[in-house]
Amino acid sequence: MKVSTERIEGSRVVLNVEVDAEEVERSLDKAYRRLVQRTNIPGFRRGKAPRNMLERYIGKTALMEDALESLVPETYKQAIQEHQIDVIAQPDIEITQTEPVVFKATVAVRPTVELGDYRQIRLNREPVEITEEQLDAVLEQLRFQQGEWVPVERPVKLGDNVTIDVESSIDGEPFVNEEGLQYLDPSADLPIPVPGFAEQLEGMEKGVAKEFQLPFSPDYAIEEHAGKTYSFKVVVNEVKERVLPELDDEFAKGVGDGFESLDALRKRVAEDLKARVEEGVRRQFEDRVVEAVVGLAQVDIPDILVEREVDLLIDEETQQFRLRGGRLEDYLRNIKKTEAELRDGLQPLARQRVLRSLVLGKVAEEEGIEVSSEEVEAEIGKMVEAAGEEADTLRRIFDSPSARQSMERALFTRKTVQRLAEIASAEDAASEDAGTDEPGNSEGVSDSVS
Repeated sequence: MKVSTERIEGSRVVLNVEVDAEEVERSLDKAYRRLVQRTNIPGFRRGKAPRNMLERYIGKTALMEDALESLVPETYKQAIQEHQIDVIAQPDIEITQTEPVVFKATVAVRPTVELGDYRQIRLNREPVEITEEQLDAVLEQLRFQQGEWVPVERPVKLGDNVTIDVESSIDGEPFVNEEGLQYLDPSADLPIPVPGFAEQLEGMEKGVAKEFQLPFSPDYAIEEHAGKTYSFKVVVNEVKERVLPELDDEFAKGVGDGFESLDALRKRVAEDLKARVEEGVRRQFEDRVVEAVVGLAQVDIPDILVEREVDLLIDEETQQFRLRGGRLEDYLRNIKKTEAELRDGLQPLARQRVLRSLVLGKVAEEEGIEVSSEEVEAEIGKMVEAAGEEADTLRRIFDSPSARQSMERALFTRKTVQRLAEIASAEDAASEDAGTDEPGNSEGVSDSVS
């Protein structure tokens, strides 16, 4: 077997393979033995005709085609193994000649990732500051949660809880027709049941009917409503407003497991708020670091990886729709797109996700990132412990190899991103042994890359 290889764009390799004559002859003989058993040749019992008679009867071309059906895949497999070609898809094979047998195989291979000097990236973390306004906003949310709806004798205000009777129709067909309907916290931007409905309730008095019309916009998401005008008749039966408790020590004792004083509650709220903000800042910083590392990398991404990622994105996008019994065709009709339009629209995101995955994989290789089975088990244990009544169900899910592999990949990515964050914030001084003696060298790639 003679093999020549050529790398072409799109992270593909072209193999030109000439098969040894001896291998061709062996495959022809095997093909003869197969075909002679199922071919009726006049003058011979089935399976007894000599090869030259079979060739004369079915043609040499037919015999060669049968032989090549198994010979070419076997030879291709041998060629990629001998030349250590890391293929990631099925090849496109073209037989260019049969005397001798020569074929060309074009196949996508795992792309080469050329990392930039990611170890010189330096980014600044955003400072974490908790303002009094943020703290007060959380306390107001707690007050609202502890509040009560109390009946009032006044016209409706936005933010009230109202009980209404509704009659509505379009072209004589009923739309929403209910008595005693609770309409909670109507606000100016609430689009239910129709954009503008909440504003129509503002100022209405108990027991007084009001009739009005509201249009749906032509581009409304539900096609059957788009562009139509609906008629409503509404009567307000009851109006309630939210009465909030005083923000004092007594209030603090009723929050959660109870706090000794308002100051103790404020302290805990501040701690929790700071932890949430710090987590958000950490994630933003890591995203910026990864974006900077990806921006320095050079990767020729094969189309097959992008198409596979598009498939995954479509699965993610349609999951809830499919859980309700819908099909892809129904989803496409709902979003008013063809499958080709949906796939085209997802291409940029898919390509970016593939690029990110490839770059992080290469970084992990360079940094020697590993995930042990003990780490996987520990992470699963944390999730199971936090699952409460669903713990047994979650444990059974993670008993499957695929779920454990998914967890391993997630931990692998997390550790890689954390390592990059350490480098970018110069937390690992040992990694800076090279180049730190020169003035300014520790700055490396600054915030300007993000």
